Amino acid sequence: MGDFDNKEREEVFSKKVRAGKRTYFFDVKATRSNDYYVTITESKKRFEDGVFIKHKIFLYKEDFEKFAEGLSDVVEYIKSHQEVVEKRYEPGFEGNGVEVADNAGSKDDYSF
Repeated sequence: MGDFDNKEREEVFSKKVRAGKRTYFFDVKATRSNDYYVTITESKKRFEDGVFIKHKIFLYKEDFEKFAEGLSDVVEYIKSHQEVVEKRYEPGFEGNGVEVADNAGSKDDYSF
């Protein structure tokens, strides 16, 4: 069998979320038997050499409920024990709200 069988499967749906210095990809993929699963990828640019470092997890449908429950539990724990400040990530602004000079024609650090 080819590399396709062991690596990437057919992408059914994708959602890209930019959050500060990181980008998250939520991808729905299909197996050969057309069962859906989710891959969650975190991508962050390493500034020393400009290489994107990626971490990926696979989430299968039989684990959705337990995963969502665990994620919800830890998010609620953090919210109840520490103040969580929602950040707005807007082009042209650093995470601290300071405006960044826009270089005409340049791409942001999160483009692929």
